[in-house]
Order: sequence, then C-alpha cells, then structure tokens
Amino acid sequence: MLKYLTVCFILLFPLGVSAQQATLRGKVLNEQREPLELATVAIKGTAVGTQTSAAGEFTLQVPAQPDLVLVVRYLGYRELQLAVTLQPGESRTLQLVLEADPQQLKTIDVRGKNEGDTRDQVSVTKLDPRDIRNLPSAYGDFNKVLVTLPGVVSNNELSSTYSVRGGNYNENLVYVNNIEIYRPFLISAAQQEGLSFVNPDLVENIEFSSGGWQPKYGDKLSSVLNIQYKQPERFAASVTGGLTGGSVHLEEASTNNRVSYLLGVRHKNGRYILQGLQVDGNYQPTFTDAQAYISFDLSKGEATGNTTLGVLSSYASNDFTVEPESQETTFGTRQAALRLTVGFDGRELMAYNTFQTGLNLAHRFSANYLAEVIVSGVQSREREFRDVEAGYRLCDVSTTGNNYGECLQDRGIGSEYNYARNALLARMVTAEVRNSLLLSQRSHLQFGAKAGSENIQDKLQEYGFQDSAEFVTQDYFLDSKLELNTMRYSGYLQHTIELDSLKTFTYGIRATFWDFNGELNVSPRVQYSFITRRNPNLSFKAALGVYYQPPFYRELRNFAGELNSDIKAQRSLHAIVGSDYLFKAWGRDFKLTTEAYYKAMTNVIPYDLDNVRLRYYARNNAKAYAAGFDVRVNGEFIPSAESWLSLGVLRTRENVEGDSISVFNAQGETIGRQEQGYIRRPTDQLLNLGVFFQDHLPDNPTVRMYLNLVYGSGLPFGPPSQPDYRNAFDGKSYKRVDIGFSKVIIVQSDLVERKKLGLESLWIGLEVLNLIDAQNRVSYTYVQDVDGVTYAVPNYLTGRRLNLRFVAKF
Repeated sequence: MLKYLTVCFILLFPLGVSAQQATLRGKVLNEQREPLELATVAIKGTAVGTQTSAAGEFTLQVPAQPDLVLVVRYLGYRELQLAVTLQPGESRTLQLVLEADPQQLKTIDVRGKNEGDTRDQVSVTKLDPRDIRNLPSAYGDFNKVLVTLPGVVSNNELSSTYSVRGGNYNENLVYVNNIEIYRPFLISAAQQEGLSFVNPDLVENIEFSSGGWQPKYGDKLSSVLNIQYKQPERFAASVTGGLTGGSVHLEEASTNNRVSYLLGVRHKNGRYILQGLQVDGNYQPTFTDAQAYISFDLSKGEATGNTTLGVLSSYASNDFTVEPESQETTFGTRQAALRLTVGFDGRELMAYNTFQTGLNLAHRFSANYLAEVIVSGVQSREREFRDVEAGYRLCDVSTTGNNYGECLQDRGIGSEYNYARNALLARMVTAEVRNSLLLSQRSHLQFGAKAGSENIQDKLQEYGFQDSAEFVTQDYFLDSKLELNTMRYSGYLQHTIELDSLKTFTYGIRATFWDFNGELNVSPRVQYSFITRRNPNLSFKAALGVYYQPPFYRELRNFAGELNSDIKAQRSLHAIVGSDYLFKAWGRDFKLTTEAYYKAMTNVIPYDLDNVRLRYYARNNAKAYAAGFDVRVNGEFIPSAESWLSLGVLRTRENVEGDSISVFNAQGETIGRQEQGYIRRPTDQLLNLGVFFQDHLPDNPTVRMYLNLVYGSGLPFGPPSQPDYRNAFDGKSYKRVDIGFSKVIIVQSDLVERKKLGLESLWIGLEVLNLIDAQNRVSYTYVQDVDGVTYAVPNYLTGRRLNLRFVAKF
C-alpha cells in the first residue's frame, strides 16, 4: 500500500507545483519598436531568467506571488524594473520598451562582442603584440610572426617581405594608425634590407587580413596589415640589446592625460648574421630608425576624447656596404659533384634615407558620428652603387679515393663584371577623410575619400658583361633618366548591418582614378557571416569582391628602363568561404579556423623574382589564378601561453600571352613553337607550415621557451633571359626552426608604486637561430661550361647562429 501511495505522490507532485506557478510572456523592444535580441529578462532576487529570441520574445515560468520584480537589461539601454503580481496558473503577456542610455552609447564600439573576436570578419587574424616581442628571429623583426599564419609565405630570414596567397610582397597594404606605409624601391638582396617599419615596442593592436577585406582598405591584391600604436597612460620605458642590435623606447602621458607620447629608436647591425653567408667579405651593414607618435586631446571643457590629434613621424637611415672577397659552393649530386670557386674585387653600396610623417585629426560630432582627417607625406632618397668584378672557376669534384673533395678537371673559367650608379628620389603627399556613422545599434555606415600626389625621379646607369673563354657577352645595359608626376584619387562607401546578434552583412564599393593613364576602377565587395543558433561556438563566413591594384612606379618600368604609359591596373576577384569553431581542450579555450579561397586575376603584369628583387615586364599580357585552403588552430596548449599551428595549401598559375616555346621532334630537331599555356607563378608554393609555440616551467612561469618553425615546399625558378625555361624547374624546400629560452627577473611588482626610471623587470634570452642548420636557397647564379651547358649554382642563406638578448623594462 505504501508503495502505491509513493507512486501517486510522485505523479501528483508536479501538478501541485505547477498549480503554484504562473507564466509570463512578452516582447522587448527599443524606442523605434524594433525587437532586441538576447536581452536579459529575470526575476529580481532569484535564479529565474532567460534571454529574448531574434524577435525579442521571451517566456518565463515564475512563482505565483504578489511581490515579483521583473528586471530587463540590454547593453546600451537603461535597466527596466517592473513590479508584477500573478495568480497561480495565470498567463500574462507584456510589451516592454527600453530607453537608450547615451552614457553607455558613448563608450560602446562593438555591441556584445569580444574585442578579439573575428568571427564576423573574413580572413582576419588578431595577434597579441606581447608574443611578437619575444619571437626568436635574426633581427627581432615584427613581420616574422606573420609567416606563421596560414597563407603567408617568406623564404628568407634576412628579409621582412612576405607574400600572401600567391601574391608578391608588393601587393600588401600596411597601415599604422590609419596611415599607409611606404616601402623602398631599389633593394635587390635581403642582406641590404633595413628594419621593417613597424616597431614592436610601440604596438598596441595587430589585425591582419589575408584576403576579401572591406572597401575601407586600399588598393592592393593580397593582404592588409593594420597596426595601432599605444595610447600611453603612465610612464614606461624599455631597453633591448643583443648581438644583432638594440632598441630604446619611452612612453608617457601628462597628468590630465591630455597629451601622451611614444618614442622608439632602433639600431640593427647585421654583420654577425651575414658572416654565415657563403660569400666571404667585409660586410658593413648599419640600419637605424627613429619613430615618434604624439597624441593630443583637444576636447574642450571636461569632456575627453571628442577631438584628438595624432602625429606619427619616422626617419630611417639605412646603409649597406660590402667588399666581397671569395665564394666556394659545392653542388650537384653525390655521384656528380661540381664546385664553383669565385674571387671578387670591388664593392657594393646600398643607401636609402626615408622620412615619413602623418597627422590624424579625429572629431566626434556626436555619440554616433566620428570623422577623421589624415594627411601624410613621404620622402625617400635611395642610391645603389656597384663596382664588382668576379673571376670564377667551375670544376668536377672527386667523391671517392684519397683526393676526395678536390677538383679533378675544369669545366669552365671566366669572369663577370657588374656596374651600377642608380639614384631615386620619391616624394608623396596624401590627404584623406574618413567618416564613421552609427545609424543604429545594428547599422554602421563608413565612407571616405583620398587624394594623393606622387613625384618620382629615377636615374639608371648600369651594365654587366661576362668573359668566358675570351668570348665577351653583354648581359644588360641601362642608361635612362625617368620622372613621374601623377595624382591619384580614391573613395569608398560601406555599410555593415547586424541582421541579428548572430548574422552580420557588410557590403560596399570602392573607386579609384589615376590621371597617368586616365583609368577609373570600381570595386564592389560583400561579406557575410553568421553564428549557428544550435551551436554558438560554430560560425561560417563568406566574401566576394573585386580588387584593383593601380600600377605604381615599380610596375611601370620594364627591363629596358622605360615607362609604359598604357599600362592598366591589375584586377583580382576574391571568393572566400570559411568557418570558425570554438572548443575546449584540457579545460582551456581553442579556436579552429578554416578557409578556402579562389582568386581569378586579369590584366596581370608578369614579373620575375630574384632574391627580393621584383622585375616587372610592364605589360598587362597575362591572366592568372590562385586557389588554396588555409587552416589554423590557436589557443593555450600550455596554460597562459598562446600558441598556434597553421597550414596552407596553394596553387597559383599564370598564362602569359606570346610566351611560346620550341617544339622538337623525335630526332631533337625544332619543328615549330607553341604557347605554354598556364605555368607556375614565381610564388607558387604548394605547402606551407607555420608553428609558434610557447612553454614555461609549471612551477615557474618566468622561465619560458619560444619556438618558431616554418616549412615551405619548393618555389619554381629558371635561367634569366630564356623564356622557354621560365619557372620550369622545382626549387628545394625552405626549412627553418628558431628556438629561444628566457628568464624574467621581477624587480618591482605592479602592486608597488614604481619610481620613475626605476627598473621593473629584466628579461634575458638565449636564441638558437636555424636550429637544424638547414641550407636554404635564396636564388641561383647561372654559369656556363666550355660546352655551353648552363648550371644553376645555389646561393644559400645563413646557417646556425646563437644570439643573446636582454630587455630591461622601467
């Protein structure tokens, strides 16, 4: 009997409870009677609560009692409290209207979204600048962290250049505080390259887009790097030193925070690193730059942040001088080894001085409307002087016997001479207006216009010849004076709509005009992203847009030193689909990002790549495509240490008009010529792997390890001035592992009030560069033997090196 009573009690108990409950339904709206999704609706003093749907609707099961208080909250709106009395079993429907809170709206940039969340943007990665500063690399270069991202490639540790998804380094946009950054022209070898513009000590935020970016960004084909420098709130300083150079940085703000400044000075001396090159000689590379960013708050009265002025200035002085002495390279196979021995006479001088400055005046007319005026200017003087004579000997090398490693017989003996007296002066001034208008909490309009003047004066005097077996051939000869004065205009309009809290749609248009060729280009672009309702950790995104790159001076000048006035802008159609998945492993947060892309390019200007020198053909006589797949996993594999793994798969081909090749019969006789069709582009790298990994001792996080690993499959190459063999051969893969170990000595804690100029901490690091001592190839030297056979002799990059570094923070 007790058993049956118990069953009845269990079955009837919910009915009793239900009889003491009531149902509260309703809709939450704004003042425009628009539904508010994900508003919080709860009963004060209890755990009963819910969130509204996309239609702003909610349903609550509440206890039936006379003193309930309903609380409704939504970001950017005043909290609503409503007293409700419900009878048992009653069902009531309410319509609740929230009033906007101007005080909250002034401080809101993005509603309800984490600052580092990029799920509503396509091909965008945000990085922590603290990871950059400790990255082991030859010169502590900021750009080396980009190489560990999917789709980004750099096969030269001496260079800050990088290519993205099949493009070249001339197709990348770089902004610092919305000011576009200029890159020098004349650099032909990575060892001549100075410091990259971005100073890691001054960086606050890093945002990188590898394709499909919004219309507000400019006119290139491959990528956008958007950097924001710090806004200091107190005094801080650091001193960095090592075997390859050092830096000093200062930052401070006034007492009322109306004025702040950043100052950074860097010096790089590459002599220690360059001693690892195969060409022995007297290297004198010195590179110095100084940057300052000063911010003024010009707001009147007690208000702050309504009117600001930012001034960014940079001066870079870069000098590279080398007196080469000798080179010995053994190449070929184990069974057929060859050796090239070279003796040099002369020297090479590369010098460029670049001054850049920019002003950014921003005024907030209201809580919803921000306008910026940006004025910037660049002046660069570059010189390339070269007088180098090289005598070479090519021989067979013994691979067996007592004379192992010795020359057996000569295959070729000759000399080569290269002369250059090149000078370039570039002056550029731009003025730009940017506007940001928040139409509503879910509607954001951005628009702007830009005009720029360019003046370039270029003097070319260079030639080279070879003397082999008393037969002299001239390789090239240039003697010209060129001047270019042009105006460029551009404008953009884009609109971002949050269809609801899960869906974002951005569409817009960008237009450019260049008076040199009278070409007007219009670029429509769209992005769409959404977070799935059933799984808020999974999101999808897509982008489609047209991107133009109006030619700059580099693309206009052909191999003969002439400018092509009929050249047009290169065009690329970007189509991208991808997803982000947030998940937990080992109790920590991780993110998996995958993207597939296709770029269809027309009006392509072909180019050849030698070391870091781009030599354009200055003709729109090609079409091309790039297709690939990128994947990245990032998170704390080790607690409190961000790491990531990236993988990129790429195929890029181009079809050049008129690049016919000879056709042979079975007897080896030429019977005609035919078009090559699609061939590999100079940046065609099938597989690229990047790893950045951090670790620390479990019981002592001040002892850390940093690993930077890059692998890239071989790039194509071919002998110069032989169109039949352009990019016809497969190069060797690029492999590099840099590892660093560090110890942080805490001198003063942030909890203790620091004295000005008092030492806060000391970071000491030991780095092993090129840990596996890989022999990576950067280019090839082509020599002929007595039978007229051409050999590609590899030029190697640096070997294993140790580096000591310290960072003192004040």
